[in-house]
Amino acid sequence: MLLNKKEKLKKRFINGEVLLINKPLNWTSFQVVKKIKSILYQKLAIKKIKIGHSGTLDPLAEGLLVICSGKMTKIINEIQNYKKSYEATITLGATTPSFDLETPFNKMYCFNHVNEKLINETKKKFIGEIYQKPPIFSALKIQGKRLYEYARINKHVEIKSRKVNIYKFEIIKVKLPNIDFKIKCSKGTYVRSIANDFGENLGSGAYLSKLKRTEIGKFKLTQSKKIDEFEKYIDDQL
Repeated sequence: MLLNKKEKLKKRFINGEVLLINKPLNWTSFQVVKKIKSILYQKLAIKKIKIGHSGTLDPLAEGLLVICSGKMTKIINEIQNYKKSYEATITLGATTPSFDLETPFNKMYCFNHVNEKLINETKKKFIGEIYQKPPIFSALKIQGKRLYEYARINKHVEIKSRKVNIYKFEIIKVKLPNIDFKIKCSKGTYVRSIANDFGENLGSGAYLSKLKRTEIGKFKLTQSKKIDEFEKYIDDQL
């Protein structure tokens, strides 16, 4: 029996697809997955389907989110181990508990002594194997609870430093208080922690003010679709 276009497309997603989605600002990764499920239900009448993403992006981050459907969800763990690349901005002069703009400033700092030479010297400390502490406002689990759950009830919990690998750290532009950079790093790296630690090493304070994921292994942001573009792609296939 010949399948029509809708049935063929439905079968494709159920069998397994790898989707490259450009996550917008102020969306959680879970919201993106939920939206993709909703589109597949509305357009293709797929009521039950496995869908998952291969690496969370914070709500205040944007960029590449790799989403797998159907049988391709089996390779999510593999994709999570790929190297990741980001474009980001560190802003000097303040710190926040979340190391980004999700929480208010908790301390202000002077950065009059900071110059490009000091920034480039400091950058060298963040290349290769380094140790960092994840932010208290993160989804990392300790004793069965997410760290942000402890943070929200103001409960102290010991966070151990973890070894990560920074393969590339390139300063793109310095216009104080902002430092634009590109970074390529291993699984488990928190770019927010990089920003916080970078400010500390400069003898000031800093937070992450912008973050865009551009690559996950061989997958690139330039290959991705925005959510409305993905929806239009489905319509065009029918």
